[in-house]
Amino acid sequence: MSTRRRLIGVVKSDKMTKTVVVEITRTFRHPLYEKIVHTSKTFKAHDELECKSGDQVQIVESRPLSRDVRWVVEKVIKRASAPAVTSEEEKVLSDDSARN
Repeated sequence: MSTRRRLIGVVKSDKMTKTVVVEITRTFRHPLYEKIVHTSKTFKAHDELECKSGDQVQIVESRPLSRDVRWVVEKVIKRASAPAVTSEEEKVLSDDSARN
């Protein structure tokens, strides 16, 4: 196994060409006050797998690809589910398009 770091996070933005912004969240107990602390950090990662916003992905360290990009999307763990349109919403949408 290679010594490159691997992190799992959620794609927050896919608006750039072949680059996604991945948010990594970390939960830990504060060493002194023992309160549970939540932190998050964003990384820009090179994307050849066509990730969409909301996908859960695994990223791996790589050589610098640009000024900001030092990570590569290794695999998509879970695709974001598109919100299903109910029959009532579909009826409302079709009524609105018929009026125009």
